[in-house]
Amino acid sequence: MKIAVFNRIFSKKAGGAERYSVALVEELAARHEIHVFAQDISHEWPGVTYHRISAPLRRFRWLNQLWYATATWWQTREASGQGFDIVHSHENTWHGNVQTVHVLPIRHNLFNGKTGWRKVKAWLKVTTSPRLLAYLALEKRRFATQTGRHIVVTSPSLQGVFQAAYPGCQNPISIITPGVSKVGWSHDKASAKRVFGLSEDAFVIAFVGNRYDIKGLPTLLQSLKALPERVNLLVVGNAEQIGIYQALAENLGVAQRVQFLGAMDSVEQVYQAADALAHPTLEDTFAMVVLEAMSYGLPVVVSSEQYCGIAGLLTDGLNALILEEPKNAVALAERLMRLIDNADDSAHLREKLGSEALKFASSYAWKQIARQQLFLYEKIIKK
Repeated sequence: MKIAVFNRIFSKKAGGAERYSVALVEELAARHEIHVFAQDISHEWPGVTYHRISAPLRRFRWLNQLWYATATWWQTREASGQGFDIVHSHENTWHGNVQTVHVLPIRHNLFNGKTGWRKVKAWLKVTTSPRLLAYLALEKRRFATQTGRHIVVTSPSLQGVFQAAYPGCQNPISIITPGVSKVGWSHDKASAKRVFGLSEDAFVIAFVGNRYDIKGLPTLLQSLKALPERVNLLVVGNAEQIGIYQALAENLGVAQRVQFLGAMDSVEQVYQAADALAHPTLEDTFAMVVLEAMSYGLPVVVSSEQYCGIAGLLTDGLNALILEEPKNAVALAERLMRLIDNADDSAHLREKLGSEALKFASSYAWKQIARQQLFLYEKIIKK
């Protein structure tokens, strides 16, 4: 098949949506002709053709989104002569056979739970904002019922939100979650800790996320204050935010136990050094980082399904520790202490969660996810 893929940013250093797209492209490129249309490209892979989309309006995100949508439509429309079998968009565009939804719909964010005067105020805000009007118009066209169009969501909870936001959408909907490249990584944890200047008896918590505020880093830093001195935190994500959170760590008196590592091409060394992952996110439609950490056999503490899609697939106390309220630093510290304590119960819990994490992750290999995607492509083409 000849497949076009839309991502404004095509890089493993970007967020979960981008890494999802990159992983699928890498899996599919061995047998299919893949064309990636992106404005920022930091990726090379055999068999992939890259088309760089210009970005003259980057300063205004909504105008840039309209530009990108228009440019990709122009280059992949039937009259272009490209002859794509499938056009797969991971972006807010009005065209594409497959539309993969990675984030909460804009309509949901603006109007969910609002009635009466609050709803009127929301509409007034929209009608006076060219930015919101543009985003909503794009989204409405993206999900408009159309022959041959298929919607993909990344978790059951996101499917529920999507259907509530767009109850009139008659396009078929499938759930295709993120995946992992490998399960059961062998490594020397003590050596991995030394890479970061940490002793063997240090308890290392990993935090991975680009939007530190949304992913819950402020709560995690607060909880670190209540944890033993031997507990250290490795923070991976957007380097632009580091200064703010270094200052917060200093104010809380935990700066000496926190390392800010910035964005990384591979988080492998961090997962190898870690004893647990903390993900007290306020909003994640799935949370690839949780699945990735589980593929290393790490115990994970993660926000409940209300905030994090993957939690709806997990069982508290069996393969994860679920945090009902992600802004509750006391509750987060309590769950982490269940793993950190030197008592036999903690060791048993760490072993149990790690073992069950591997079992869970083994069902989400990227090869299996790519087969689901291919099945969907073939189904669309046959119609």
